[in-house]
Amino acid sequence: MLSIEQLKQHAQNVKVDVYALYLARGDPRIPWYAKGVLVLTVTYALSPIDLVPDFIPVLGYLDDLILVPAGIACAVRLMPPDVLEEYRERAKTEDRSVHIHGWTGLIIVVLIWLFVLSVVLILVVRAM
Repeated sequence: MLSIEQLKQHAQNVKVDVYALYLARGDPRIPWYAKGVLVLTVTYALSPIDLVPDFIPVLGYLDDLILVPAGIACAVRLMPPDVLEEYRERAKTEDRSVHIHGWTGLIIVVLIWLFVLSVVLILVVRAM
């Protein structure tokens, strides 16, 4: 069982990793596919709009507890280790006020929702 201090440290590490990924988004040493995962993860983590709204009991927070760490883990595995460490160090020392363009995150989340709703609608129509 994790202690409160361990959970706080884990949360701090996640914050550092999200900000490190944000800082690394334009680095030419990172492959394009890693940048794609990186941008989607950071956008989702920093977006005020979730795939599953937080007011839905349990599921609202489950997506944040699963999707963000999974995206971070995937992006971290795809990045060169030396580049990742460089940005982790910068993330620990720099100001963390992220100025993300709200429209980008909103558009991505809306497109994902439209895709999910389209798939559900197609499945419902086929079932009838």
